[in-house]
Amino acid sequence: MVKIIADSTCDLSEELVKRYDISILPLHILLGEREYEDGVTLTPEEIYRWAEEQKATPKTSAPSIDRAVEIFQPFLEAGRQIVCFSISGTMSASGNVMKLAAQKLGAEEQVTVIDSENLSTGIGLLVVKAAILAQEGKTAGEIADIVEALRPKVRASFVVDTLLYLYRGGRCSGLSALAGSALKLHPKIEVKDGEMGASKKYRGSLDKVILHYVEDMEESLKHADPSRVFITHSGCRREVVQKVYDYLESLHIFDEILETRAGGVVSSHCGPGTLGVLFIENENGSAGLS
Repeated sequence: MVKIIADSTCDLSEELVKRYDISILPLHILLGEREYEDGVTLTPEEIYRWAEEQKATPKTSAPSIDRAVEIFQPFLEAGRQIVCFSISGTMSASGNVMKLAAQKLGAEEQVTVIDSENLSTGIGLLVVKAAILAQEGKTAGEIADIVEALRPKVRASFVVDTLLYLYRGGRCSGLSALAGSALKLHPKIEVKDGEMGASKKYRGSLDKVILHYVEDMEESLKHADPSRVFITHSGCRREVVQKVYDYLESLHIFDEILETRAGGVVSSHCGPGTLGVLFIENENGSAGLS
């Protein structure tokens, strides 16, 4: 059976990773001079604590080639094909690291690397689909073809509580951050063609903003693949997440509504209070995907 591997930015829960036999390659997070592995030696709560104390934003970097080799090797030695997923190549060199690891092992023909052109559970949606196809006995080539056809249909967006982390990371101007704080503005960030961009700004308390954000997607959600939808957040209040869950459930569209916590990379760049609803949209609202 084909082995599915994804970098840690896919933000899949431990339960999903176990259910679908997915292995995770951790990116690196730097807090000052100290380096950690995302989801292995550092939690989002520790990131927020450090950021608040230091008035700074953590830096993130691609996985190490040696770590990728360590994860790939046992599956290759067992004669298995590997399909790997990376965060968008415009955001990280993670995919290049995977390719270099395959070269180092002399296994370029056994390892297929897919640039998700996305982040967080925008990647996770493709990874889960690939894992299901692997369980069904599909070849690496068949999995790659199916997933790459789905890639442009992934709808990944989220709203943020504070612009401070995006500002510190160089992703918005100081004026925008100041205005956002003063006017209680919460931008909607969408991923298109592998890049993040603000598409709309909501005003008001975060609790109300998050519900408005989800309600605004209702028409798109009606044309979604009904297999699953993700609610991925970086530590929002339980009551808010539950309201989003209840709203999605009331639409009677999805077989699974999956909640996951954003990992260290997304948390480092977007900060606490970020929430996204991510799904795959069917062309012309056609029947769902398996």
